[in-house]
Formats: sequence, structure tokens, C-alpha cells
Amino acid sequence: MITSKIAPKSNPSTAGRLLKKLPVLVTALLVAAAVLNLAGIALDGLPAWADAILDTLSFFSSLFLSIVINAVPFLLLGALGSGLIEVFFEPREVIAWFPRQPLLSAFTGSLLGFFCPAGESGSIPLSRRLMQKGAPVSTGVSMLLAAPAFNPIVIASTLAAFGPGLVFWGRFGLTLLIATLVGWIFSLHPEPRLLLNQNALAQMPKYEVLADRQPFLARLSRALLILVDEFFEMGSGLVLGALLAAFLQTVVRQPALLDLGQGPVLSVVVMIALSVLRSVSSIDDSFIALPLAGSFPGAVLAFLVFGSMLDIKSIWMLFRVFTFRTIAYMAALVLLMTLIGTVFINYFGRGRIF
Repeated sequence: MITSKIAPKSNPSTAGRLLKKLPVLVTALLVAAAVLNLAGIALDGLPAWADAILDTLSFFSSLFLSIVINAVPFLLLGALGSGLIEVFFEPREVIAWFPRQPLLSAFTGSLLGFFCPAGESGSIPLSRRLMQKGAPVSTGVSMLLAAPAFNPIVIASTLAAFGPGLVFWGRFGLTLLIATLVGWIFSLHPEPRLLLNQNALAQMPKYEVLADRQPFLARLSRALLILVDEFFEMGSGLVLGALLAAFLQTVVRQPALLDLGQGPVLSVVVMIALSVLRSVSSIDDSFIALPLAGSFPGAVLAFLVFGSMLDIKSIWMLFRVFTFRTIAYMAALVLLMTLIGTVFINYFGRGRIF
């Protein structure tokens, strides 16, 4: 019999209680928008202030729903992969998959997204499970940074949008380089496991692996149970991140931000900020960046590279994997490397976007 090893959960914190109330709060917000809209139809118009509130709520709701709907399929895929790894593989098998040499291990992690196109939302639970089962931290970090861009679906969409030019090769070259270097830097920590959020890892759903004794369908059913557990666990962070991203996009409109982005350096900074605010799927970001292709090529690359690695919705999910300090160092390293690489391209690759 496969016995459950789910760790007992501690009393929820204030943040935990808030996360549990998120579905109610979001539903109330959407209902308020619908009521205002119906009132406007019934009364043949609303006052100007009510119209402004309705427009803002409608804009916010559409942004929030688009972010969540785009991310949910990839989160499901990543949670499914996590469940399959937990049930079907022993820790010693997972450890044997990856090289012992830190730099090579980080490089291997950067390439994993090509074989598992789970996107930014799905790569987080998948890489967390690999690290929990014994994979090097450098591999997990490199995977979750590179996987959103370095997978066949995103490669095809970027090629369709920009062709085999500077943006196409620059996106995947920079992503591979940055993800590998960041993973390798974290491997230099004397105790890499201390970089992980041990409380969150202890609460992960775990089951004994008895693959050679239990029927395939019994093990598959356990994997699906883990899928459900991880989907709702990670989904709370996704919803919170999507709410914050939609709120910031409602407050800070894109045209106002783009007006600030002039020059080879400032344009990169603005496009990085825009990529964080938009929190779009890495599959769609190429077509969103395409209208901006007349600007500095490094700025377009900054939007594609940084946005696929870190955005608001993914950062909230990362708190279920890493400590706050680890996430801060990770964001700083990715930001610094993206700035250096894309500003360099602005000065030496200008005018050759396609």
C-alpha cells in the first residue's frame, strides 16, 4: 500500500488566510463590475464617476483573467510532471540524471525546458520537485529561469514573429547564458539547500515510491492526487501575482511608460519594467514585442529575456520554493546580466533587429 507522507501543516499565517480569501475577493470584484454594468443599462446611463469606475473595473478584470487563463494550462502540466516524478522515481534515480560538476549541472538545467515545455508557471513546481528529490539546486534554478523561453513552442513563436535574426538568436543565447550563470553562482553557496524554503518543502505532498510492487494505475492515481494538491498550492500564488500585475497595469498604463524609454540604456530599463508589469506568457510575448521592433534591439531583447524569467506572477510562486533572500539575489543577478547584455547589443547591434 502506498502511504501518504504529507507533512502536517502549521497554523496559517495572516498571508495564508488572505490567500484563502482571494477567490471570494476576486468574485466580489467581478460581481461588482457586472452590477454596475447592469445598472447602467437599466438606468440608461451612469454618472461620469460611475462610468469611470466601471471602465477601470472592466479593464482590471480582463487583465486579471487573461493572465490567469494563459498560465493555468502550464501550471497543470508542471504539477502533473511533479506528481509523476514523485511517484515513479526514487531520489537516487533523480540524482543520477544530472552531472556532478556545478557548471555542467546548471547548463543541463537550462536545457531541460526544451524537453518539458511547461512555461514559467509550470517550470516552478517541476523544478521544485526535482530539487526536493535530490537534483542540484543549480539545476533547478537554471531550469526555472530558462524553461519559459527555451522550449519548442516559444522558439517557434519567436521565429514566426522576428525571423532568424538578432532578436531570435539573442533571446535564446542570452537566456541560456544568464540561466546557466545564475544557477552556477548559486551552486557556490557552501550549503545550497539552505537557499530553499524548507517550510514550504516540508509541506509538499509526498508519497512512498513502490513502483515495483504497485500496479501502474494505482501509482498514476497518486500522481494525479499530487497534481491537485500542487495546483491549488501554487495556484494561490499565481492568483495573487495576477491580481498585483493587473492592478499595476491598471494604474500604470503602457503608453506613459513607453514615453520614458529613450536612449540605449533607459529604453532597456523601461522595457524590463514593462515586461514585469505585463506578466504575459512567454508564448505570446514575441507578438507583443513585435510592434516595438522599431526601437532599440536591446530593449526588445530585454522585454523578451527578463520577462520570461521573472515577472510578478512568477515571483509570488517562487516564495513556495526559495527564501526571500534567495529570490532577491536571483532577481538582482538576472536584472544585472540582462542590463549588461542588452545595453551592449544596443550599442553594437543597433539597426539589425530582424
